[in-house]
Amino acid sequence: MVKRVGVGAALALTAFLAVPGSALAQGGAVEALKGELDITWVMVAAVLVLFMQAGFLLLEIGFSRQKNVGAGVAKVLVNLSVLTLAWWAVGYGIASATGNKIFGTEGFFFHNGQMIGGVEVGGTDTALMLFGMLFAAVSLAIVWGTTLERIKFAAYAIYAAVFGAVIYPLVAHGVYGGGLLADVGGKPVMDFAGSSVVHLTGAVGALAALLLLGPRIGKYATDGRPRAIPGHSMPLVGLGVAILWVGWYGFNAGSTFGTTDNFMAEVALNTQLAAAAGVIAASLVTYMKTRSVDVGMAGNGAIAGLVGITAPAGFVEFWAAPIIGFVAGVIVVYGVYAIDRRLDDPVGALSAHGLAGIWGTLAVGLFASERLILDGAAPGVFYGIFGDASLGATVGQFGVQALGVAATFALVLSLSYLTFLAIRKTIGLRVSENEELAGLDISSHGMFGYPEAFIPPEEYPGHEVGVPAPAPAPATAIRAERPSEA
Repeated sequence: MVKRVGVGAALALTAFLAVPGSALAQGGAVEALKGELDITWVMVAAVLVLFMQAGFLLLEIGFSRQKNVGAGVAKVLVNLSVLTLAWWAVGYGIASATGNKIFGTEGFFFHNGQMIGGVEVGGTDTALMLFGMLFAAVSLAIVWGTTLERIKFAAYAIYAAVFGAVIYPLVAHGVYGGGLLADVGGKPVMDFAGSSVVHLTGAVGALAALLLLGPRIGKYATDGRPRAIPGHSMPLVGLGVAILWVGWYGFNAGSTFGTTDNFMAEVALNTQLAAAAGVIAASLVTYMKTRSVDVGMAGNGAIAGLVGITAPAGFVEFWAAPIIGFVAGVIVVYGVYAIDRRLDDPVGALSAHGLAGIWGTLAVGLFASERLILDGAAPGVFYGIFGDASLGATVGQFGVQALGVAATFALVLSLSYLTFLAIRKTIGLRVSENEELAGLDISSHGMFGYPEAFIPPEEYPGHEVGVPAPAPAPATAIRAERPSEA
């Protein structure tokens, strides 16, 4: 694609020098070049969003115990693959800006020559379809943070298919595809890159799973008090957060869908400011509560800041971004502590993506700038109080944002709960107690992510030169012999 842009630039320059009087031809060449630059940026952003899957993988593995780390690899690869096919076959059609206020009706089994909205599919449509697919994959990845170390592997694939084909596309169509939330009393729900569409959707799906799945064995004492079950690697958590942070540049700045006026740089700066403020806020709050800076909370502060700015990223001025990120960093700490009393969420997804996603969507209604809002929308309440905007209109926009949150929560919770309930009633949702104690690596995948931590050295082939290696112990024996190791 870069090469094509370079050739396009050369041709445009040649045309400009050789035929200076042909304004129409020059304009056509410039427009063609601009189109290629825009799609190049979307494709670069898509790669960054895809890279976020590696961030989720490392984050969740780091928060897992050693006996469950390998399962996370298979989970991410299979979920991404199932969702890819579900989105291509069905999901994109439901999410598309066709059909009615509830769902789209064109674009199923996406292919060249297809007519969508009266326009034949081309390269631009393909890039945007792929970009939307990877957003759906991020939303799905959020779901599984609450289910670590105890869910059946088959449940991943089943829910991924339903999520990619129906649940996420309905939400996306409602906000981005001209659906119900695109016009609420004449005002649109403003969610630039998905605080509610992506992050709240994933978090609510996670809540539905958790309500039916229950906590890990040993998480709560007999008196109901939560007990810490530490993850095995904070360096992996930190690397996962850093990768997600980088990926968010594609997530937010890529949602400009082009390079016009270099607006993606403004969105990127808002993203960076909010993430940094989230880290500082979460670190300060945990220090005030515990007199130490919790590593995991600092990471969740970054995620919360990023989630919080995702909806406002293209609608607010720079001064508002640190405020949004800071509040998100405070929310995530108190949210994790409060949720942990009743629900076993190993990575803090309900707080970092759910509560911060709600805050980010509402923050648009507080801080959206008059120069950046969508057609038909009103600026944030801040501009109604301290600026020239109508206070009534700004409060009305805040109400529309709140309605968007409520509608997303209700739709996703109901559909996700029914899906997970059907899984539990049929194939079962949770592994057996013995399988959970042994760890999902060996019980679900027949291997260990860290074999040296579980297999005695004398059982390794070639442990002594010249001595025949013993036959490997079957998985059933390993489960029985070492059920309680971390």
